[in-house]
Amino acid sequence: MSQAARPRAGRLAIALLGGLGLLGALAYGSREALLRTIVDRNTAAYRAPVAAPRPPGAPTLVRVAAGLTQPTGLVFVPGGGLRALALEKGGRVRLVDLPGQGGLSPPVVQAAGTVAEFAVRTESELGLLGLAFHPRYRENGLVYVHVTPRDGAQRSSIRELFLPFDSLGSTPATRERVVLEVAQPYPNHNGGCLLFGPDGMLYIGIGDGGWRADPHGNGQDLGTLLGKILRIDVDARDAGAYGVPSDNPHLREAGVRPEIFAHGLRNPWRFTFDPHGRLVAGDVGQDLWEEVDLVPRGGNLGWKSREGAHCFAPPEGCPVDGLVEPVFEYGRELGQSITGGVVYEGSLLPDLQGRYVFGDFVSGRVWALKLPGPHLGGAAATEVRELGQFPLLLSSFARDPDGELYAVDYGSGAVFRLGPGGT
Repeated sequence: MSQAARPRAGRLAIALLGGLGLLGALAYGSREALLRTIVDRNTAAYRAPVAAPRPPGAPTLVRVAAGLTQPTGLVFVPGGGLRALALEKGGRVRLVDLPGQGGLSPPVVQAAGTVAEFAVRTESELGLLGLAFHPRYRENGLVYVHVTPRDGAQRSSIRELFLPFDSLGSTPATRERVVLEVAQPYPNHNGGCLLFGPDGMLYIGIGDGGWRADPHGNGQDLGTLLGKILRIDVDARDAGAYGVPSDNPHLREAGVRPEIFAHGLRNPWRFTFDPHGRLVAGDVGQDLWEEVDLVPRGGNLGWKSREGAHCFAPPEGCPVDGLVEPVFEYGRELGQSITGGVVYEGSLLPDLQGRYVFGDFVSGRVWALKLPGPHLGGAAATEVRELGQFPLLLSSFARDPDGELYAVDYGSGAVFRLGPGGT
């Protein structure tokens, strides 16, 4: 496989949420200078890439919803058909009833009313970053969000809301509870993903805390929750706001946070679970490489010793023993900020069945990756297709109950469904 066909890129995902994609490649003399630059440039519009000709037979992106403001995610309501909750960076959760799949030109629906709203910081990558429905949502009405609150110290906050299915769209969320909070030293690399796994546990993506080059060494520090994927039990609350699963990998290690599922991540903005129950993450890189990882229990993904499969600090001779190899990477010629995706399980695009579909926020490219089989362990992916380069700022992907895929455009505030070529 050629170097150009092996994506692992990364700069920072400041581009992802604040229109500051070039910031991570610059050097600053002080923390204060960095923060001033972030604030000064936060209102600047980040331009969508120019569309390129699609490969023969590639899917099209069909617009099905509009009217959102800087959307950061889309999550389908369990048991709600094509009803979904859209997240906006500024703190609003909005209800969207997407059109069905019939016809070549489905209607474009407008986002409906607000079902929840949070007072959030919005500099750089701060804001409303993630949402997950409890596995028994239809019974208990519980929803979890990842926000960076405006009040108090700068931090990531995981909160539980009561938003019953039967009153969804007519009654705003109530009964808010703080589950977990993590202090954030800088306004970038906050992570953002929330997802319940097949095991019923809540997985939380937290970035390394920001600035550039992980100045505090958080990725490899098991005493902090920064630069990690966490795994907690939201139903086990006898001793606090959440429980730590008894099979977490670092449960009884001195000086180690027991919530840690995996470490050595830079900015795991979006991850998913594949049909085999494996966690698949897109980790945003620093200067040269973006990566896709199969994240095992207790795994060390390598940051900041490595960026992708390449030495970063030190630039040569970095330790590699015990590190998880990315299954796929791409470089600066293909993109600058990976947006992790989901595995396709629908029927509209049979050629993509079982493929992991993801994209790049800066270049607008979308790929479909055949993941290694479960018996191959950490082997690299051997098959990848570029599905096209679109004039979109791809902030997130989503999968509906039928397994069909959707892409969220941060720039235009629209939602697109992947459809067959020629539609």
